[in-house]
Amino acid sequence: MIRLPGLIDVHVHMRVPGATHKEDWYSGTAAALAGGITTVLTMPNTSPPITDKASLDLSLNSAKEHAICDYAQYLGATETNSVHDNVSPSQVAGLKMYLNDTFGKLRLDNMLHWIQHLKNWPVSSPVAVHAEKETMAAVILLAALYKRPLHICHVSKKEEILIIKQAKQNGFNITCEVTPHHLFLSESDIPALGPGFSEVRPILATKSDQDALWKNFSTIDCIATDHAPHTIQEKASTNPPPGFPGLETSLPLMLTAVKQNRITLDDLILRMHTNPKRIFNIPGQPDTYIEVDLDNQFEITEKDHFSKCGWTPFEGFPVVGKVKKVTLRGKVAYHNQKILAQPGSGKNIRL
Repeated sequence: MIRLPGLIDVHVHMRVPGATHKEDWYSGTAAALAGGITTVLTMPNTSPPITDKASLDLSLNSAKEHAICDYAQYLGATETNSVHDNVSPSQVAGLKMYLNDTFGKLRLDNMLHWIQHLKNWPVSSPVAVHAEKETMAAVILLAALYKRPLHICHVSKKEEILIIKQAKQNGFNITCEVTPHHLFLSESDIPALGPGFSEVRPILATKSDQDALWKNFSTIDCIATDHAPHTIQEKASTNPPPGFPGLETSLPLMLTAVKQNRITLDDLILRMHTNPKRIFNIPGQPDTYIEVDLDNQFEITEKDHFSKCGWTPFEGFPVVGKVKKVTLRGKVAYHNQKILAQPGSGKNIRL
């Protein structure tokens, strides 16, 4: 049994408001606790999207009532909200800019809009971007021109990680995250997963891309799940939405990588606690830790999960490291697959 600090996931979708049949603040934060995660930062591509005070209040009021781990909500960038009259950046996890295909209606195609957000959003608050390939290179350049830090979400391709590596070596103030599904799955897994259940953005990449992520692991700042739940019925439909659940599987997958000597336990802690805390200005959680049985070898299966979506792309994966107990601010919140925290006991870290 080992003790780790409460983990931080900087990229999660709670589906509040508008799609709580997929996930809500209680089920999503229960899944987080079961995965050893005590703080989540949740994305704005909801229905309606989180782009102003009214929509922000919809999410945060629900979180205040139902969340059982700590949290913050991103604000979504649009063509018209680069001047933030009624939302203080200090109230949110950061600004999220969608610059490539994604789930929802927040994509920004015009670089003039990118520039307005990069100029107006305060340097003290994070800007996270969904930007792939050439788009990623373009926004890295613009962020450098306007002298502001930038966080690149869910890097998945060899060319992307190599550009980020070179940019860092040249002093660019950028950070990045990689998902467990891009580290452990590739396009070769698509036939086994099936067409709908392999749909994700960014798409599952080649084995060469996957190998490049592992080879350049030192360039990766955060492991983030991009937990994006959709129901089995939706994924099996003729128009399946993109996204994988991930909150309950990220830690055992990464601990398996530790057991396989691909990374060290210190590498894991740095990318799942220390760096996310630093990059996203997350306050410490006193008397908070997780206890993990490293000798527990098991196969991932959906039947033990708390997420509403009802499936996992890692069904049947052999892993090690079962979360046995989570203590949040001195109170046991999760123990032996049972949720003990009361709805509303999670805290908004931006208050």
